[in-house]
Amino acid sequence: MTEDLVIEVITEVFYTAFTVLLPILGVSLVIGLIISVFQATTSIQEMTLTFVPKILATGIAIIFLFPWMMDKVIALTNRIFNLMSEVVR
Repeated sequence: MTEDLVIEVITEVFYTAFTVLLPILGVSLVIGLIISVFQATTSIQEMTLTFVPKILATGIAIIFLFPWMMDKVIALTNRIFNLMSEVVR
């Protein structure tokens, strides 16, 4: 296994992790911004008002995006196993 192959695999792992996590973090960020604007306009400073909607939206996003996330992770895992079988030969 060459250094180039290791760098390529690590780069692909980081890219896949970033791609899989970005939609979930994006949903949480958008909900947080909406709630922050709502709190600023109404002067309501309740902590559960920020926590509960973000947790619910993140959970719903995970449920809906789970098949796509698993496809990405399984494709990466298959690629790594195929590379491992080629290196062993």
